[in-house]
Amino acid sequence: MARYIISRAAQSVVLLFLVALITFVLIHAAPGGPGILMNDQKMTAAQIKELEANLGLDKPLYVQFADWLAQLARGNLGIAYTSDLPVTQMIAVRLPATLLLGGSALTLSLAVAIPVGIATAIRPRSLLDNVVSALSFVGVSMPVFWLGLMFIIVFAVDLRVMPAAGMRTAGAALTAADLLRHLLMPAVVLAAAFMAGFSRYVRTAMIEVLAQPYIRTARSKGLAARMVLYRHALRNSLIPLVTMVGLALPLLIGGAAITEQVFAWPGMGQLAVQAAYAHDYPLIMGITIVVAAAVIGINLLTDLSYALIDPRIELHAS
Repeated sequence: MARYIISRAAQSVVLLFLVALITFVLIHAAPGGPGILMNDQKMTAAQIKELEANLGLDKPLYVQFADWLAQLARGNLGIAYTSDLPVTQMIAVRLPATLLLGGSALTLSLAVAIPVGIATAIRPRSLLDNVVSALSFVGVSMPVFWLGLMFIIVFAVDLRVMPAAGMRTAGAALTAADLLRHLLMPAVVLAAAFMAGFSRYVRTAMIEVLAQPYIRTARSKGLAARMVLYRHALRNSLIPLVTMVGLALPLLIGGAAITEQVFAWPGMGQLAVQAAYAHDYPLIMGITIVVAAAVIGINLLTDLSYALIDPRIELHAS
């Protein structure tokens, strides 16, 4: 296990380097330049050159990347061009909101998907199974931004029972109840597609496991149906779901960016969109490296969880 973790950690460092390199090259190759240069029409050519020199943008690209790596090694992600604030500070302020939204959406999707997947696996091709299948196709196919807008129109504009945007009521003290009211719609919208997909994977895995000989043996011994289902079948059917949760993380982050824009949720996704519009190089790089590290770390935890779910699985360094 220790050799496996060390091997994966080394691979993660290489992967992070490649992600940083590709992102750095792409954002500098994009047309235009930083928003601080593009949007200020009053600056003369001499002032623009002076500002580029102060920001280090006049250096060769490989020198700029080397300087950025040196700062990253010290834990410094640079200063955002548009706000003149440290990138680490801006990310630290926005990260909790994104973690709250993403964690809530993932928890909600699993809380719905696992029971629904089990229920449809026990009664395949039943009315319940057919209805869930149809709803799953709709959920997977539905664009996040469209569903978010529909929720706002119905529940915030027409019924006026939910707040349309933000994380708290303006001018009011932040309370758990107020936060929950603002969180509910974006979390449900973000979770919709994932609960549809997860339920299908749970159903498929459960049907396959329930057909195994050891399940028939457990039933023949007179074990209660609930014990056979949850203690023997469910645990072995969770491995495909764990894999899908790990693979769905980048999609969850991407969906969070869209959801945060629709609901004006003050998270990293909204910050990333603003940074992209402004061509704020340090902020884009900081967000990219933090998100990439999170995705790689959670995928490693996903692999390690296999051995905990099924002790027969052994992890080896490749």
